[in-house]
Amino acid sequence: MAGGSPRIVHINQLRAGTFRFSEFGMLVLPGGFSYGDALGAGVRQALDLQVFFHAELAEFIESGKPVLGICNGFQTLVRAGLLPGYGKERAARAKQGPSKGNREVTLTYNARSKFECRWVHLAVEPETKADCLIQLEELAFCPVAHGEGNFQVSDDRTLKQLEKDNLVAFRYVDARGERAGGRYPINPNGSVADIAGICNPAGNVIGLMPHPEDHIESIQNPLGGSGRLGLSLFRAIVSRASS
Repeated sequence: MAGGSPRIVHINQLRAGTFRFSEFGMLVLPGGFSYGDALGAGVRQALDLQVFFHAELAEFIESGKPVLGICNGFQTLVRAGLLPGYGKERAARAKQGPSKGNREVTLTYNARSKFECRWVHLAVEPETKADCLIQLEELAFCPVAHGEGNFQVSDDRTLKQLEKDNLVAFRYVDARGERAGGRYPINPNGSVADIAGICNPAGNVIGLMPHPEDHIESIQNPLGGSGRLGLSLFRAIVSRASS
């Protein structure tokens, strides 16, 4: 529906060499509970990416091909160190294998310490480095479904750097498009600065907690309205993959 030709590839098929990242123009890490979240949200899948695919994935990202992580996929990208993904030096280290470096950002337990399943409004940050998203002037209306979606930073300096570098991709807003200001349930999980998603400095790796794939047709809207579809997000990213 977004103009791509998707193929579902199991991670074991990548490990076996049945498929390779280089065969594709875009990578999507979907939502769900990888490995049952037994070690924490996205932790085990992130370890797979670091141990088995670090060089191949680093090459894929450096080529400019888009990578999208949704919910658990976002958690995986953060825990694998691919978001916010600062600097070529870190990319070079990623090629050498996994490291135990401190993360500047994390996705932790929701502020209210409970699983949140509700619909939210998202706004694209106007000057985000994920430039394929800037064309999306309409808000997106889609659900969140997570227990660990609270985006937090290591310190104020990190938050200021993210803002300065325009790495914030999405924020939680109300139905009029005004920042949530931390208000629950407009900001469903307590994320700092109402951040719902971020990107890397090159703008081709994007992660977000809400599920735009759950509102690609108006019939999926629980309020019965029209517009504000998540499909526009996929169209924008597929367009980048095709360019």
